Amino acid sequence: MAVDRDHVLRSAAALLTRKSTATMDEVARAAGISRATLHRQFAGRDALVRALEALGIAECEAALDAARTEEGPAGDAVRRLVAAIEPHAPLLAFLYSENQLFEGEEQNAGWTGIDERVAGLFRRGQSNGEFRIDLTPAWLTEALYGLLASGAWAVAEGRVAPKDFTYMITELLLGGARRPDGPAQGKHA
Repeated sequence: MAVDRDHVLRSAAALLTRKSTATMDEVARAAGISRATLHRQFAGRDALVRALEALGIAECEAALDAARTEEGPAGDAVRRLVAAIEPHAPLLAFLYSENQLFEGEEQNAGWTGIDERVAGLFRRGQSNGEFRIDLTPAWLTEALYGLLASGAWAVAEGRVAPKDFTYMITELLLGGARRPDGPAQGKHA
């Protein structure tokens, strides 16, 4: 019987976002397969985390595409981006905390491309007068990532209602990023 790799990855992601220290045995049980079958798919935890990284990159790229970040006011594009990433935020929060992904000198080129696209959105907002220019696009990008991870953890722990995720993140980020004299921003729907 063929193993559905996507099912295994999504099961692993669901478990590891709730319990980042889960063992490979626990991952196999969550996916409904034996540890040996899991090991045939992923040689160990490092290989599994790298596969989850590829999944996270693909989901971020799809969210960026769906958010149409190059259209309309930059603030509205940030709102669309956070809403598009929301379903994937728990996986991204897990990846955000995985030191092995950021050790050494090489970062996965997929993250670099995502960083460039997100920073480009903030740069566009600065160029059109919506966002402050004293905060670098790189810093605004990192702030967004940190808020997404924190929001995902807060929702998972029941400290924040899932329906408030997008609003709370965008209001905090945009409240600090907006130029006080910039153009009016869209309101929360």
